Amino acid sequence: MCLEDDEQRDLEQRGIVFNIQKYSVHDGPGIRTIVFLKGCALSCHWCSNPESQNPRPELAYNAGRCLELDKCGHCVTACERGAVSRGGDGKPVINRSLCAGCAMPCAEACPAQGLLIYGKQRSVDDVLCSVEQDAAFYSRSGGGMTLSGGEPLLQADFAVALLRQARARRLKTAVETCGMVPATSVRAAAPYLNYVLFDIKHMDSAAHEARTGRPNTRILDNFRILAEEFPDVPILARTPVIPGFNDSEEAITAIAAFLKPFERVLYEMLPYHRLGTQKYHFLGRRPPMGDVALDKTVMARLQRTALDILGARVQIPR
Repeated sequence: MCLEDDEQRDLEQRGIVFNIQKYSVHDGPGIRTIVFLKGCALSCHWCSNPESQNPRPELAYNAGRCLELDKCGHCVTACERGAVSRGGDGKPVINRSLCAGCAMPCAEACPAQGLLIYGKQRSVDDVLCSVEQDAAFYSRSGGGMTLSGGEPLLQADFAVALLRQARARRLKTAVETCGMVPATSVRAAAPYLNYVLFDIKHMDSAAHEARTGRPNTRILDNFRILAEEFPDVPILARTPVIPGFNDSEEAITAIAAFLKPFERVLYEMLPYHRLGTQKYHFLGRRPPMGDVALDKTVMARLQRTALDILGARVQIPR
């Protein structure tokens, strides 16, 4: 097969994307466009992108935008499966168990975007056309495209094709990964990466599984693969600091000790926030973390703990 055929096959590769966010400065060097892919093997209680966890498109309902059925009702008419009905408050009630495999015409029929779909099938060519619109910003700032999620490497064929074709167009690339993917996916993506943001959430595998749904063995193995087999790819290890999970000196000390031998790896701790809470309600789900908050003094103490072990390798978020 000739190179032109390989390129065409890449460009036609399709995946499920739920957002493309431009002008980000927190997900890799410089100004970046973040491409969010759906699907994640973890189910972290604190996830700020709950719409990313399910690999398939999902119907969401924003009650604040709904015109109510007395004034509208287009969603009920458009739904051929009877999944949308009238609630006692005059607003739609959605039986999401009937939505699997549906094109969700109710969302298209909604004039106020009270109903919306998280996730759309897009081609590599389509995504890169959007990413390239801001190429001038990337060249000036050292930025580029970041794949995020969910876990972008779960859609390995699509993600690798995106990365490969981005590099072919001289776009710098990065990935945000939780590491819970097959090692083959890590090795396939790494040659096309300029930067990796890799989450290390907890060193105790049982504690990790209790709050994310999966043990951490594969994650740590994949981190070692990246750090040892691909030494030219810069890595920023990151820990979301979560109340009641890893907001202790013992937990952060263990993570920093694990990272210490990897001398080129930088480290960043991210304070827990509740920015994704509203999206749980849009999906008809209850936020698992409730109303908990992270004490700023605790975060400051944990930063000092990491600095004592890793020194200048610790990055303090702005």
